[in-house]
Amino acid sequence: MSVVPLSSFITEKGYRREYFKWFSPHLQRDMELLVFGFAGKPVIFFPTRTARFYDYEDWKVIDAFKEKLIGGELQIYCVDSADQQSFYNKAITPAERIQKHYQFENYILLELMPFIKQKNNNPYLISAGCSLGGYHAVNLAFRYPQLFSKVVAMSGRYDLTLKLKFFDDLFDGYIDNHIYSHTPIKFIPNIQNPHSLDLLRKLDITLVIGEEDAFLENNKQMHEVLLQKQIPHHFYIWKGEAHKAQYWIQMVQLYF
Repeated sequence: MSVVPLSSFITEKGYRREYFKWFSPHLQRDMELLVFGFAGKPVIFFPTRTARFYDYEDWKVIDAFKEKLIGGELQIYCVDSADQQSFYNKAITPAERIQKHYQFENYILLELMPFIKQKNNNPYLISAGCSLGGYHAVNLAFRYPQLFSKVVAMSGRYDLTLKLKFFDDLFDGYIDNHIYSHTPIKFIPNIQNPHSLDLLRKLDITLVIGEEDAFLENNKQMHEVLLQKQIPHHFYIWKGEAHKAQYWIQMVQLYF
């Protein structure tokens, strides 16, 4: 896969910024992407709920990586969201929603990751995200631990079937094997294969949540699930809700 940037320049902060766009055969639409930095460990940075590929830049979260980007320690790939076509698409059935998500997963696995390997030969791949992006980061890394070295999830949610006061069950009470296999809290406890567990135990896992976040209990459950399966990880609870860019700016400076 050979794609050239539509724009490339050094930002006023001193790090490289590249903009890419190509037609995704898996999603059947154009997908846009920002790449920051020139070398180092590649990071797939998933956006928040239904957000865009440029939001972390607009929120100054990328600026928080400045030193590591300039120093060639990290290279960040800010991907676009497909949540409005999948999880938040009420015009289709829950079964169709999870199938739409499979298309997004295939875009990541079969389009984005080969693109990353072409640009960067560093084998240490990081999956990361905030809010629903934290779900995407954990879900993908836990489903394909052989592909990743580290996962950082901030303010994440790990069960999309959970219904809370201000948050819907994204599948309206419906569940099938596909939804189960994309729900880390559900599928991790049932993994028995020693090789699969060994791969998960080699991951560098960090989960961060605010003590007033609506998904605190969900994060505690994820923490307990990992403990029960003897999967090493770091679990941090911050004061307040900590579910805004001003907190994520601080978190990325600590956990990458």
